[in-house]
Amino acid sequence: MNIKTDFLVIGSGIAGLTYALKVAGSGKVCIVAKSTLDETNTKCAQGGIAAVMRQPDNFEKHVEDTMDCGAGFCDEKIVRMVVREAPERIKELIEWGVEFDRNKNGELDLTKEGGHSEKRVLHHKDNTGEEIQRVLMEKARNHPNIEIIENHFAIDIITQHHLGEKVKRSHKDIECYGAYVLNPEGSKIFTILARTTLLATGGIGNLYHTTTNPPIATGDGIAMVYRAKGTIENMEFVQFHPTSLYNPGERPSFLITEALRGFGAVLRTMDGKEFMENYDKRGSLAPRDITARAIDQEMKTRGDDHVFIDATHLDGDKLKKKFPNIYKKCINLGIDITKDMIPVIPAAHYICGGIKVNENGRTSINRLYAIGENSSTGLHGANRMASNSLMEAVVFAHRSAAETKNLFKSYNFNDKIPQWNIKGTDYPEEMVLITQNYKEVQQIMSNYVGIVRSNLRLKRALERLKIIYRETEELYKKSILTVNLCELRNMINVGYLIIKMAQKLRESRGLHYTLDYPEKNYGSEF
Repeated sequence: MNIKTDFLVIGSGIAGLTYALKVAGSGKVCIVAKSTLDETNTKCAQGGIAAVMRQPDNFEKHVEDTMDCGAGFCDEKIVRMVVREAPERIKELIEWGVEFDRNKNGELDLTKEGGHSEKRVLHHKDNTGEEIQRVLMEKARNHPNIEIIENHFAIDIITQHHLGEKVKRSHKDIECYGAYVLNPEGSKIFTILARTTLLATGGIGNLYHTTTNPPIATGDGIAMVYRAKGTIENMEFVQFHPTSLYNPGERPSFLITEALRGFGAVLRTMDGKEFMENYDKRGSLAPRDITARAIDQEMKTRGDDHVFIDATHLDGDKLKKKFPNIYKKCINLGIDITKDMIPVIPAAHYICGGIKVNENGRTSINRLYAIGENSSTGLHGANRMASNSLMEAVVFAHRSAAETKNLFKSYNFNDKIPQWNIKGTDYPEEMVLITQNYKEVQQIMSNYVGIVRSNLRLKRALERLKIIYRETEELYKKSILTVNLCELRNMINVGYLIIKMAQKLRESRGLHYTLDYPEKNYGSEF
């Protein structure tokens, strides 16, 4: 089976759906969702979306905060572009039906989060992403030009390689013609041919044992572009959210939004002492890299399993109204956040690098675009500032849509693409071969490539990952493909990229903190 479409969108979060809606008036759109349309990182976003909406805030302050948080790795041109264009994109979301919270005067209820010097974060209680996802899904499902294929897995993007042509890494003559897609029911693989392809596959959180990401976040888009010889950058910058709920056995970890600290909650050790002032003058509102390392340091020094977020000194009624989902989650575990402190630990949350793109989301591969968390735009640098990610997604979705609407008719379908050459003849003899390697990848990344690293840890991680890579490639070549096997292969590719780029950066900067070069850390008072 072959499908032809003008715009192929792989991924169904805020980036993919916004883009799809913007190009749908110009041609046929096909959205491929790995799971159901609503299982995305976007849906899990509690805090909000940042933008300069009123005084005393201004663009210069937002730019300065973002640059400072990015520890000298941000592209200032991109930061200024995104910050200036964000308010219009936010207004568009509101026009589409997203209901952000408002104060008693009817004005947008803006909050402050870590790294922000002003209140500029729009939110919908403590489930902002879910509200945005709801609106975008409804519009996409009702659009006559949008075809949605749920519970299907994109195996690889199609390039000249699949025609038997040799292409060199990062050369501009590489082109994308669509993707090979797996239907898990019956393990059938079909081809989607597209004039333009957009990757919006989200993050990589499941490379780590503790993560706030849903199970689908296995770095698929980044791995596909790497295998297609596209340019990947800055993968060493993996952001750990400082505060996920400490609830052993639960996966993914339940996020305790940064907005709670913005509301006035503070971090404490298990014996009730505040500690963030020892690490940063901004205390509990320090950027995420600093806060996560501080928590990690306190836990290791003291031998504790977690720290606490304390909101017991705040107005209980306002707390329950502003954070209803956190209150409900905790009360089900016997924790009343108006009276009890919340146990928290850091968890893998966001990748700041990824597929290198320009200001319009265009990758190094012709006809291929990438937006959202799987892309590296230059906005985040070495550390993402809270609530800048949803903002980035809508700005780049708009810019990518504007460019591809003007170009797609100049691209012809490539009808020479062969059907997927299915080499495997059997399902993996034992599922344990996949599940065990899956767990080992998570253990390797968590133990050796986590919040604090060293040359020895990275070397050990690479040696162990190479063994798993060889085992998995052998299994891949002889097996009928399954989603689990493809995900494992992608995770190994992405883990390799994170380790190699971490080894190359011989300094501590932002989210990459190494014991071998601690004195060179930027953006931290460690």
